[in-house]
Amino acid sequence: MSIQLIYEARSHESGSMVERPIICADKVSKDFGTNRVLTRVSVDVNAGDVVCVVGPSGSGKTTLLRCLAMLEEPSEGEIRMRGTVISAPKPDATVRKAARAVRPDIGMVFQHFNLWPHKSVIENVIEAPLLVKRTPRDEAIATAERLLEKVGLAEKRDAYPTRLSGGQQQRVAIARALAMSPQVMLFDEPTSALDPELRREVLLVMRQLAAEGMTMLVVTHEMGFARHVGKRLVFMDRGEIVEDTAPTTFFTAPATERAQRFLQQFED
Repeated sequence: MSIQLIYEARSHESGSMVERPIICADKVSKDFGTNRVLTRVSVDVNAGDVVCVVGPSGSGKTTLLRCLAMLEEPSEGEIRMRGTVISAPKPDATVRKAARAVRPDIGMVFQHFNLWPHKSVIENVIEAPLLVKRTPRDEAIATAERLLEKVGLAEKRDAYPTRLSGGQQQRVAIARALAMSPQVMLFDEPTSALDPELRREVLLVMRQLAAEGMTMLVVTHEMGFARHVGKRLVFMDRGEIVEDTAPTTFFTAPATERAQRFLQQFED
């Protein structure tokens, strides 16, 4: 079953769910000691969205992503999924229970692959479905093989990560995240550690996911991807969202002087 069909089936089962953002940050701030990294950031990610988050280094992009993935707890504000609070400062038992319930629905791909080096490709992909979802092993392997075919790595199923290029490892990481059948995929600069040729391999897979209707939030420096694949573009600076608009608008007529200066560095 394709990603889009999975989403349509879920939407049909619960009509009201379609009306709410799949995941959102509501006035989220994040402090590390005395350093405020995010300041009252709000962003919604709706079904089928491809939201690209861009901005200079240190602008809070990765911290926002980590808050959405519940890897960081907000200092203020809330993270909600389908309208239910899943992360908040000093969460109570209800929020913690909700977080546990939806955690498998949030897939995340990091800058640095994070594959288990002592496990083969197929073992990396089936690990979470086996342990978290208690998926029968035969079913998990069949799903993993389909996903490895999707990312162009079927022939590498028994290889170990050290035998793969960086681009291949990142594609395995994408397959591993997809193996949990997430409702939303979060990408944290997934091509930043790769050479240009290897970046293209990963971006092609991400383009395919976007075309299939996967809901995605992508922190990226890949302006071409943001411009041509993104449906929305969020520009961040100094821990705040400066612009949230259509990519065409951002790249042709940015509303702020700060965004104009940011885009100048990508001009020939």
